[in-house]
Amino acid sequence: MTGLVHGELAGGVATITLDSPPNRNALSSRLLSELESRLDWALKEPDARVIVLTGAGPVFCSGADLKEQRAGGAPVTEAFPGVLTRLWESPKPVVCRLNGTARAGGLGLVAACDFAVAPLSASFAFSEVRLGVVPAMIAVPVLRRLDPRAAAEYFLTGEVFDAARAVEIGLLNRAVPEEELDAAVAHYTGMLLEGGPEALAITKRMVREVPQVPFEEGLRRMAELSAERFTSAEGQEGITAFREKRKPRWVP
Repeated sequence: MTGLVHGELAGGVATITLDSPPNRNALSSRLLSELESRLDWALKEPDARVIVLTGAGPVFCSGADLKEQRAGGAPVTEAFPGVLTRLWESPKPVVCRLNGTARAGGLGLVAACDFAVAPLSASFAFSEVRLGVVPAMIAVPVLRRLDPRAAAEYFLTGEVFDAARAVEIGLLNRAVPEEELDAAVAHYTGMLLEGGPEALAITKRMVREVPQVPFEEGLRRMAELSAERFTSAEGQEGITAFREKRKPRWVP
């Protein structure tokens, strides 16, 4: 039996590929289990500095495997939360390289990643309400990304929107011509590989937490963090490398 999710490591980048084109990379229980396993591999692999999530075929992810749901198979609720949590909480930056269109649950994967790049030809839709269900689990990461009015509009109507609109409302970072997709992803991964691993993990968490902290408390906590990082081994290596006009040791 061939795998539905593949992983490969090159140049500090762990690329995880959804590879179930016959059902448009739908979120079956088996695909989710394999995705969870591949994410664990990438998170534990010391040579993996950045994670790229992508898909095979013309569609990135069509959402839940409806055929499996109709047959009474294991619901996505059993494995999907673990996958979304791994992506969201990953101390390693995660770049979503959408190879094409995404729908419903597939947009949860997109929103849980730190960066998302798609071809201009891709389209998107939160189609759940048109099936009589709701975008429940994916709302957790998606509502942290989207403009509130846009979220209400597309959650409630199920309307299809294009990649340019997805950038406008905060679902994507960039939408590019298909022939420029790999270059756009490499633009992000290349910059991320320049950052200190500890600094990236801390900054990722900081971007999410600091806006929720009262102003004065935020300044106090960030002053402590700043002093800690300047004196850390990683911080000292970065400063020394800058002074010596060389790359820090963490750069692959």
